[in-house]
Amino acid sequence: MEPNTASSPAPDQPRTSILRVVTASLIGTTIEWYDFFLYGAAAALVFNQVFFPESDPLVGTMLAFTTYSVGFVARPLGGLVFGHFGDRIGRKRLLVISLLMMGGSTFAIGLLPTYAAIGVAAPLLLTLLRVVQGFSLGGEWGGAVLLVSEHGRPEHRGFWASWPQAGAPGGNLLATAVLAILSVTMADETFLDWGWRVPFLLSGILVVVGLWIRLAVSESPVFREARERAEAAPTPERAPIVGVLRDHWREALVAMGVRMAENVSYYIVTAFILVYATQEAELSNGQVLNAVLVASAVHLVTIPAWGALSDRLGRRPVVMVGAVGMALWGFAFFPLIDVGAFWSATLAATVGLVFHGAMYGPQAAFFSELFSTRVRYSGASIGYQLASIVAGGLAPLIATALLAAFGGSLPVALYLTAMCAVTLAAVAVARETRGRDLGEAVPSPTVR
Repeated sequence: MEPNTASSPAPDQPRTSILRVVTASLIGTTIEWYDFFLYGAAAALVFNQVFFPESDPLVGTMLAFTTYSVGFVARPLGGLVFGHFGDRIGRKRLLVISLLMMGGSTFAIGLLPTYAAIGVAAPLLLTLLRVVQGFSLGGEWGGAVLLVSEHGRPEHRGFWASWPQAGAPGGNLLATAVLAILSVTMADETFLDWGWRVPFLLSGILVVVGLWIRLAVSESPVFREARERAEAAPTPERAPIVGVLRDHWREALVAMGVRMAENVSYYIVTAFILVYATQEAELSNGQVLNAVLVASAVHLVTIPAWGALSDRLGRRPVVMVGAVGMALWGFAFFPLIDVGAFWSATLAATVGLVFHGAMYGPQAAFFSELFSTRVRYSGASIGYQLASIVAGGLAPLIATALLAAFGGSLPVALYLTAMCAVTLAAVAVARETRGRDLGEAVPSPTVR
């Protein structure tokens, strides 16, 4: 079936409007991902010693990654709650709340007493704050990408909607850069004592900047029209979650499948690499952080490029290129790191993130086009966040466990390949959505 290319109310928005919306969404998501990724890097480098000091180093790392995974478990709940109210009262208000919650919890982590100070209460408080991080991020993604998707023109939606996606490498770039600077300017003892707190406390300043920009953005015109139609309807509409489960459950499953390879690969390339490269290839923390820094910079540029390519070729072909490329690259990724050089680790991470960008860049437009307006926030968030529990949330933990059990990287590469196969299967059953009118009351079928 050909995609619906009818125009929606969105094209009437002036060009400056979409630029302002994209800027607000990009900066806001960058800050939120900075907070979220900062925890992942600290879990790999610091938390195993600060909050789990009585454990074996590898066991301590697994415990730290367990608290890291809790944030992913909380994300679907955040997606459900934020999605419900985002579909009822609007995207913008929920985005402000999510930014405040994420920034506040991250700032609080920077103030936490250590295990040496208060014992087991320290990791428990750390876990609680991680839950708040996950809950807020669960609501952030859907609102940010929908606000851009529903403002933009259908023919350029993949490009514009990919910019909030670029907030992920942008946040990772910022978090890694801060940690890399601190690791160079501080002795290891100083960084372990108090230096690790600095990037968490910086989140307070970033949130103020993000709120100032985000509050200046108008609500989505597509959502406003859908809300007016709902208010004029003779019967009250169902709760958004009911609409997703009843009318869009196939689309939600497709979204989850598309997420698997993308989410798993990202956290292996950016989080598990910190464990593998330092413990198996004996690279220093600074070398690995700098390798991820370079890779994230390239990733930031390639995501919009892949998004723009999906406007020309379609969402499905671009995602497939990324999944196939990542499946193959997994078998070169670890041998390159085993070389034990900065250049090889940088090459491994950079190519990995380029293939990841092919799956991630078109994702915002792809998921937005799967659902109708009045359940779009809920549907996109459910598909996106539910997958994060079994995908990215467990990826570093599973990879670390496979490494500990088998003593080599091949099982990790096979695990990555299996996730890529799941994504390819999900894309195969989905119809192409490129160019769909997001304002249409009854969407065209998007699953075969």
